[in-house]
Amino acid sequence: MARRRGDVVPYSRSYRRPPRWGMGLPPHRPPGPVTRFLRRIVNPLFYLKAVIGLGLFGLLILPTIADGINAATKTVQVADGQCRIIRVVDGDTVTLLCDEDGIQSARLMGYDTPEKYAPNCMAEFVAAEQASWALRTILRKADRLEISQDGTDQYGRALVTLRVDGQDVARLMIRAGHARQYGGGPRGSWC
Repeated sequence: MARRRGDVVPYSRSYRRPPRWGMGLPPHRPPGPVTRFLRRIVNPLFYLKAVIGLGLFGLLILPTIADGINAATKTVQVADGQCRIIRVVDGDTVTLLCDEDGIQSARLMGYDTPEKYAPNCMAEFVAAEQASWALRTILRKADRLEISQDGTDQYGRALVTLRVDGQDVARLMIRAGHARQYGGGPRGSWC
């Protein structure tokens, strides 16, 4: 080592020599599975990813699976053939696949539910999800489904009346508290 003489430290070659093997810190080992697991559990990004994943599953994948099961197992009687409800858009709108007309959007008449795709507040969105699941449940439990079409609305959707085992679905949704009676005109707020 160099000795200090006053404030000046003389240069020495030993300062620049690379370390010899076997000296200094031990070689770095990658962390084991327990350490990696603990680091992942402590990381807040892990929880953020989990919440986003569960949200996507609950809002996109699970409804698609439920609608697919309903479409595969339930047929709807129409005056000129048969249809299948392939998608519940929200509590009062469905997508139909009919033999003669193909795929069409249908507005269920007699009631109004909260809007899922243009909610005014978070409470309306939550109520819309509940109404959608209530309609899926009603469709799943039904033995006989019948539709009668009454024209189209301003958006080009077919206006239909849906009967589940002889009862109007509007009455069932209103009685369950997921909808309000509606006959046209301005809609009330759900917030």
